[in-house]
Amino acid sequence: MPAESSTPRPALEAVRNRRSFSKVTEEAPSRAEIEELVSAMSSIADHSGLRPWRIISLRGDARKKLGKAFAKAEGGSRDKYIAKAQRAPLLLAIVVCPRKSKVPLWEQEAVASGVAHTLGLLLHEAGWGTFWRTGSLTRAKAVRKALGVQKPEYLLGWIYVGGIPDKDRRVKPRKPIELSRHLSEL
Repeated sequence: MPAESSTPRPALEAVRNRRSFSKVTEEAPSRAEIEELVSAMSSIADHSGLRPWRIISLRGDARKKLGKAFAKAEGGSRDKYIAKAQRAPLLLAIVVCPRKSKVPLWEQEAVASGVAHTLGLLLHEAGWGTFWRTGSLTRAKAVRKALGVQKPEYLLGWIYVGGIPDKDRRVKPRKPIELSRHLSEL
């Protein structure tokens, strides 16, 4: 039976209210909090239950190591890239871990993407600010090496996590979805 409109719908509200926070405070969820959220990933749609993903948590000096790898990969200012890696007190690197299976690679990557998005929603719902970063550095050898990512594994990107500044706690208005363009029937 479908939910009545007056029934609370926390998942719907989490999706509607989620937003990126490019600036976060130095507060971060504890390892125990992250473990609780990651344990919920057992419900992610995953053909054959391969769990073709893992998450690398970076705090403190581990972020500096990543920043140095960014600089090495880009050939740019070390200080600039170390600062980029320290824009949040916690970085969660999402790694695709392909498994030998009848399940194609694109579908395994979709599972890892689902983990990243769901984790971002759960962090938001728990009151943490997050922002997702990708780009050419996810494929850089120096970055993979710094994180211990061995082929055939590869990085999807990073979720930067921290506290939400008080001035940014407002709900951000969204541009409505053009339903006629994004939802069709045959």
